[in-house]
Amino acid sequence: SSGINAEWPLRPGMGIDINHKHDRKVHRKEPASQNVYLRLLVKLYRFLSRRTNAKFNQVVLKRLFMSRQNRPAISVARIVRQMKAKQREDKTVVVVGTVTDDKRIFQIPKLKICALRVTETARARIIKNGGSIMTFEQLAVEAPLGQNTVVMQGRRNAREANRHFGAPGVPGSHAKPRVREKSRNHEMARGCRKSRAYKA
Repeated sequence: SSGINAEWPLRPGMGIDINHKHDRKVHRKEPASQNVYLRLLVKLYRFLSRRTNAKFNQVVLKRLFMSRQNRPAISVARIVRQMKAKQREDKTVVVVGTVTDDKRIFQIPKLKICALRVTETARARIIKNGGSIMTFEQLAVEAPLGQNTVVMQGRRNAREANRHFGAPGVPGSHAKPRVREKSRNHEMARGCRKSRAYKA
């Protein structure tokens, strides 16, 4: 006999050797930022999401954890466009991020906005047109369950970097190639023009 136990796989009391290298959970439980004011807001909305069963508080808390790429700025123009609906009249706009100005829009209606940050020009225009801007602490007092609010966010894929995602040059792909300069002298020959072999 070679000394190997034939019943080795079935021996009782043996544990399974679990591989722990993939154990990391990739979702945030707190913001990466050490900003004291942001962390106080997290404390407040942690309490509200725990003690109330309002989905609103859970959404706000989750967005407070997010990276800046995942809470992009939203312009006043987009807010105005979204608030045109009749059922959204007199509701508070909630943005877990920055509200920026848009010079391409001339008339701003009366808006009530709660945001982490509002740029100076946007703030001036909103207040000038009879609107108001509030902080998340004030919102927690006024609408602890998110009553009469509309939660909004900017476009996450509006970054220039997103245009390069994918494989450029593949048929049907609209991914932007990483080229120093767009001219006939820079990567505009084979595969890019019909007159040079083929156009992808």
